[in-house]
Amino acid sequence: MNPSSHHPIGIFDSGIGGLTVAHAIKNILPHETLIYFGDTAHLPYGDKSEAAIQAYSIKIANVLLAKKCKVIVIACHSASSASYELLKEYVGREAHIINVIDPMIDELEEHYKNATVGVIGTKRTIQSNIYSKKIQEKKLPIQLRTLPTPLLAPMIEEGFFNNQISKEIISQYLSDAALGRLDALVLACTHYPLIKNEIEEYYQGKTTVLDSSLAAARTLHRYLSSAGLINTSQAETPHFFVSDYTESFEMATRLFFGEAVKLESYPLWH
Repeated sequence: MNPSSHHPIGIFDSGIGGLTVAHAIKNILPHETLIYFGDTAHLPYGDKSEAAIQAYSIKIANVLLAKKCKVIVIACHSASSASYELLKEYVGREAHIINVIDPMIDELEEHYKNATVGVIGTKRTIQSNIYSKKIQEKKLPIQLRTLPTPLLAPMIEEGFFNNQISKEIISQYLSDAALGRLDALVLACTHYPLIKNEIEEYYQGKTTVLDSSLAAARTLHRYLSSAGLINTSQAETPHFFVSDYTESFEMATRLFFGEAVKLESYPLWH
């Protein structure tokens, strides 16, 4: 298949957190048709082995390729770390693959050399050392400080943000000595854009808060422009698939996408 400009953008995540990436893409590229796949039957990927995440990612890639997606965005840090290289090889020339880690590394390279940068995310993302590995590979003069913040994602999914509880949990994490004095803080989880304002409030302008969802959307925009694949006609209605439907997920999607979303059930293993 040769990708065409009117073909859709595929986006996938282990659940619904990746809808923040879909939201950022919709804002930057309003004419693109989006197809989102949340693998809610197997979430969270952070608890799964690399082999399992790769198997799920291949299955989802097949779904998105069948729907003629010109680009597949891995809107999940665990899957970006575990499956990116495999998917690039598997998909070949049928679609371009973008993850949520490399765009942020590029941003750090461009704007934060000789800086002290913090990274917060799930236990799996932080324990994978993926950010420090990539910074070392590029020999970037960046001092990295990382901290797993496992309570933040479930807190956000339960709707606990912009309130006293979230402020106290955020403050508890960000005041940890492991983070120290930072020039910038990377939000290395697709849930975290929903608490970006609260994190910025904590830092009171002294630390720049970097959103990996926005970085991925900007990278996608640059790729589509350079490849001549930007859609100029009207976008079709976005489609949202989940591998295991529940009403609670459908209610939570409004938080992450910023508007009401109709989920369709699409089991990966029939």
